[in-house]
Amino acid sequence: MNETALLIAAALASGTPLVLAGLGLLLNEKAGVLNLGAEGMMLVAAIAGFAAAFHTGEAAMGFVAGAAAGAGMAAVFGLLVIWLNTNQYATGLALSLFGTGFSAFVGVSMVGKKLSDPTPNAVPLLADIPFVGPAFFQLHPMVYAAMALAAGMAWFLYRSRTGLVLRAVGESPAAAHALGYPVRRIRFAAVLVGGALCGLAGAFLSVIYAPLWVQGLVAGRGWIALALTAFATWRPARVLLGAYLFGGVTMMQFALQSAGVQIPSQLLAMLPYLATIVVLVLISRNPVWIRVNMPASLGKPFHPGG
Repeated sequence: MNETALLIAAALASGTPLVLAGLGLLLNEKAGVLNLGAEGMMLVAAIAGFAAAFHTGEAAMGFVAGAAAGAGMAAVFGLLVIWLNTNQYATGLALSLFGTGFSAFVGVSMVGKKLSDPTPNAVPLLADIPFVGPAFFQLHPMVYAAMALAAGMAWFLYRSRTGLVLRAVGESPAAAHALGYPVRRIRFAAVLVGGALCGLAGAFLSVIYAPLWVQGLVAGRGWIALALTAFATWRPARVLLGAYLFGGVTMMQFALQSAGVQIPSQLLAMLPYLATIVVLVLISRNPVWIRVNMPASLGKPFHPGG
């Protein structure tokens, strides 16, 4: 039973970067902007966060640096696709490729270095409850912050006036512009916040989850987070559920290995990515379902007065 509790805790921790990045990408897409550069943003944020935490000795500075790096990368993307009207798909892929190469280049001196293990976190009283405590109440505060963020984003999108305007921009930017809303500025703000959340996800990986820096540390999680938004039909609560599902699949490989299951380790390492492909295939079988839930102007540029 204790092993099951530890597996649940590990799944929640593994899913947290996907929650953060998935919510950031969801915010972008709700505003009508498709950012394929999540992998690159997370990698740059991961090395920035690790370097800041390593030199200052403070994990909090790592999160600040990671969020700033993610927002900076997103600002470049937003400037190109929102004001210069470049193709969102090509620009996002370029951002991802740039981030992969840039993080490897600047992170050469950090390879082999390691941060001290994060201090154990426990919620008083609740952490002592058998099974429930080790499973849910001995996690890093960022895990709980990601859960709260999902709830807050759901409220923001569906219960606040600002969220309604943001969704209107993603559905019909021309109509929102006709009503006097600054469509480009709203989209740019969504892109910046989404980039900062992707940055937090990258920093969590290098500062808390690993905690170290190696080239390619993100290991495709940016692409999984991108697929997760479609899997969740652009709903924050479903992003949370899907992220923990993928986190559980990731941790399952280690549980199977420790149990002595005779399956090649390379095949087990493929499980999260195989699950992503299966989910995308199942979703694509019903294009009407995707079309109904997807923001109508997703990936489409907006030209004021055009």
